[in-house]
Amino acid sequence: MGETILVLGGRSEIGLAVARRLAPGSTVVLAARRSADLDAEEKSLLDAGATAVDRVEFDADDLASHRAVLLDVVRRHHRLDTVVVAFGVLGDQARAELDPDHAVEIVHTDYVAHVAVLTQLAAVMRTQGKGTLVVFSSVAGARVRRANYVYGSAKAGLDGFASGLSDALHGSGVRLLLVRPGFVVGRMTEGMTPAPFSSTPDQVADATVRALRRGQGEVWVPAVLRPIFAVLRHAPRALWRRMPR
Repeated sequence: MGETILVLGGRSEIGLAVARRLAPGSTVVLAARRSADLDAEEKSLLDAGATAVDRVEFDADDLASHRAVLLDVVRRHHRLDTVVVAFGVLGDQARAELDPDHAVEIVHTDYVAHVAVLTQLAAVMRTQGKGTLVVFSSVAGARVRRANYVYGSAKAGLDGFASGLSDALHGSGVRLLLVRPGFVVGRMTEGMTPAPFSSTPDQVADATVRALRRGQGEVWVPAVLRPIFAVLRHAPRALWRRMPR
């Protein structure tokens, strides 16, 4: 029997790219708002070899709904083999510096909602005794930059939470893969000047699936960013505050 793959953030370019690589012989569950509008996403997964595609309504910001959504997916598909947590917003840094409500919106989606759903997922998957969680952090959280500190601070919090959760899951049969991409050229960053060592959603997905198959606990995309940030963490603050996004 094929596996069940749940993508939280069913429109995410990276999440869908990962799901397409895992799709052959599996059931893919796409969780997103306006799930009735996921025809193109469903077709791409069926074309990639998924045996079935299910759609469920999921609003990451509605924390109270998370448990019911997850339990309904488990009820209908019996288990969660791989969960790709791929929702998120970039937000508008300039607006967030003047509008506290917008700053909180970014942090709520990119950090608070992740903490809530990952806590629920960990409980469900511990009960199963197996499964894999895929969480997307960012190099933006490795050391927060002035140019995008609201988004970066949320990713820094998520990175720390996911790292701790991974340790807490050790020995439970459940593992967590933490992915730290650099600048990703895609829908979310459309119109922005790509940063050095940028990647595409497909490149991030390729690295993610390789890491899954190798049993890794974390992966930087591209890999060169890991040694670069090992050095940049120690850059003088006067220099760091002038770093671009």
